[in-house]
This record gives sequence, structure tokens and C-alpha cells, in this order.
Amino acid sequence: MKMKASISSTILAGLLLYPVVLLLQLAPLNVNAADADPLMDFCVADLTKDLYLNGYPCKKPAAVTTDDFVFYGLTVPPQTNNSFGASAVFGFVGNFPGLNSLGISIARLDFAQGGLIPPHTHPRGSEIIYVLEGSLYAGFVTADNQLFAKVINKGDVMIFPRGLIHFQLNVGDGPAQAVVSLNSQHAGFQLIANSMFGSNIKDEVLQKTFFLDQKTVDRLKTIFS
Repeated sequence: MKMKASISSTILAGLLLYPVVLLLQLAPLNVNAADADPLMDFCVADLTKDLYLNGYPCKKPAAVTTDDFVFYGLTVPPQTNNSFGASAVFGFVGNFPGLNSLGISIARLDFAQGGLIPPHTHPRGSEIIYVLEGSLYAGFVTADNQLFAKVINKGDVMIFPRGLIHFQLNVGDGPAQAVVSLNSQHAGFQLIANSMFGSNIKDEVLQKTFFLDQKTVDRLKTIFS
């Protein structure tokens, strides 16, 4: 009798556990990184290889130097004497080979008074911004067109979720500067206006989307192409 009771208990426990195991097997795998996790300590990009990959091939470890992990590009301020009064210097894997496979990158933003980094997206990464100097009106728009925006000042930090349209406008009394980091070695940088009017989309699409006449479309295409 004791043996039968033990067997029955085992069967019952198995029946109770089966749905739990099944749910665990069917549950979606949560991935928190924008880029794939590395499989080694580092994979410094070999930019000389003529290969088309999702990322870059690795340098041989013997050819790697400390300078592969150091980026000097942020020491030179970008020019802000352009139509937007702002500019950025990116430390992406293409000019900072040590980032390859690590899922991070960095950029410096400089603004003249009233300067603007226009609405844009990073298709492959979320962004976090740290204001070094000045005051920025910064924000992003969600997929259901809800705006999250406010003025951020020196020392403030703000995040812009992956793929969402966002912007930064200098609203201070002088120049402004910020540093941003992204969780991708090459997050991409897609300006909304340039994508629409600088990509040879058929004029009829632009006219019907933005309710524009042909003359205005032609003018905007000249500006942004």
C-alpha cells in the first residue's frame, strides 16, 4: 500500500509540474541588449577586411593594441556654423574599432545659441544624454504620438528609447554641449526630414502625406537632398 501511495504521489507531482515546464518552454526569450552579446573578451574590428558582415571581423589578438580601445575624436569640437547651429561627433565602431561586439557607442553634441539637433531616430539603439553645459529642450515622441519633453540643464540626464523620434534644442543664453551614449556599436542616425525629402520618394507620396503642392515639394527636396 505504501508503495502504491508513493507511486501515486510521484505521478500526481509530475502532472502538476508538467504545465509549469511546458509554459517555461513556450515562454518568449527576453533579450535586453540592442547588439548580440560578445563571445570573447573583445573583438576589435578589423576595418581592413573586405567582408560584408553584421558587424566586423576581429583583429587577431596579437595585432590588438591599447589604442584600439581609446577614442580621441571627442576632443575636437564639431563645427556649429551650419543651418541647424549644431553638430555631432560619433564614436561608432567605424572609427572606434574597440567597440566591435560590445554593444555601446558614444557621441559629443555641440550647439550654438539656438542650435538644434533635428528630429531623428537611432534604429538600432537607445540613447542616454548627459548635459555638460547649457540648457536643452529635449524630448521624444512615442509610437502613439505622445510627446515626452522638457528643458534639461547642466548635469541632467535623459533617455530616448530605441527607434523613437527625438530631438535637442539649445534654449539657453549661450552655447551648449552634451555627451550621449548608445547601447549599440552602430546605432544608426536617421534624420526624419532628410529621409522624407532627400531619398527620392515619389513626389505624389510627399504631396499626399504632408498636404503640399509640387512647388513646395521641389523646394524641400532641394534643401534636404
